[in-house]
Amino acid sequence: MSVAISFNNIVKKYGEATVIPELSLTIKEGEFFTLLGPSGCGKTTLLRMIAGFNSIEGGEMTFNGRAMNQVAPGKRNIGMVFQSYAIFPHLNVSENIAFGLQTRKLVKQEIAKQVDEILKVVQIEQYRDRMPKNLSGGQQQRVALARAIVIKPDVLLMDEPLSNLDAQLRVDMRNAIKQIQREVGITTVYVTHDQEEAMAVSDRIAVMKGGVIQHVGTPREIYQRPANLFVATFVGRTNIIEAVIARNERGEASVVIGDSYQESIPSLNRIQEAIGAVKLSVRPEEFVLSPDQTGLKGTVVNSMFLGLNTHLTVKLSHGQEVEVITQSELDDVIETGERIYLKILAEKINVFDASGNRNFTGGTG
Repeated sequence: MSVAISFNNIVKKYGEATVIPELSLTIKEGEFFTLLGPSGCGKTTLLRMIAGFNSIEGGEMTFNGRAMNQVAPGKRNIGMVFQSYAIFPHLNVSENIAFGLQTRKLVKQEIAKQVDEILKVVQIEQYRDRMPKNLSGGQQQRVALARAIVIKPDVLLMDEPLSNLDAQLRVDMRNAIKQIQREVGITTVYVTHDQEEAMAVSDRIAVMKGGVIQHVGTPREIYQRPANLFVATFVGRTNIIEAVIARNERGEASVVIGDSYQESIPSLNRIQEAIGAVKLSVRPEEFVLSPDQTGLKGTVVNSMFLGLNTHLTVKLSHGQEVEVITQSELDDVIETGERIYLKILAEKINVFDASGNRNFTGGTG
């Protein structure tokens, strides 16, 4: 059975230092939920609070409405997968997976049945008799995952499970983890600092900074409409450009960059406090080349052909360098040193107040 997890104003302290101040959050039953943020942001601390390894100094955590603050870790019915695989080196694959079932006193026939079933789910049936030392990193991680979910936990916790794998294997394993989670339907809480990994596997993501959740949303929501400037710069690549909001006599808003480029932003028309100095978050793919020599004037500092796309570094006329991604054209090669003009996709960019704490174009916390 999966559960919904709720945090109601929970507080975590180490001595006099408060590392998580009054955090509230609900993780839905059966969803793949990721805690994403830089080192030291509190994501692993929060994961350990779910597991019962860290105490809670204030507020309440519940599983399906049942208070868990004082419930011992062994009574929470949780499966865990760690960065280190933590599988027993003296047991073969089947024996490693069976360990948790044996501690729960299941009969041998039932243990064998459940081990067979989970071996199929994680696709390592052919390695059932192999010792851990004879497995690759990815195979060992599948064993660790099988051992965690064979006990049918209410919650599966995963702490940086792919950090020890090489780049291609990370991609393969994150796809496998997401597929397996969908198949078994366990509420899963996943910790990572890797934004691409989080985007690939998650139903929803909580971006954290300094023990505080900055934004909770789907990968698409967080990428396209980040709640604040920190989220915009942490998730994906972006260009931060100083601008000013101007309004005409009808109250229609435009952003003005430098003294030469202005773009209408209809979504700002209804937000009266959106005025004066602002910061724009323009992702590299949200620039377009202007064929009519209007827009932001710039010089190509670097041009890198990467097949489908060409990545440009462009120095704008006011001195700022920006990253631009444009689709590669067969007969239109953009060379270093070339003068170009750029426009922005007004419907896609994000406009933040001068502090960077509010997104005028629709971000939510």
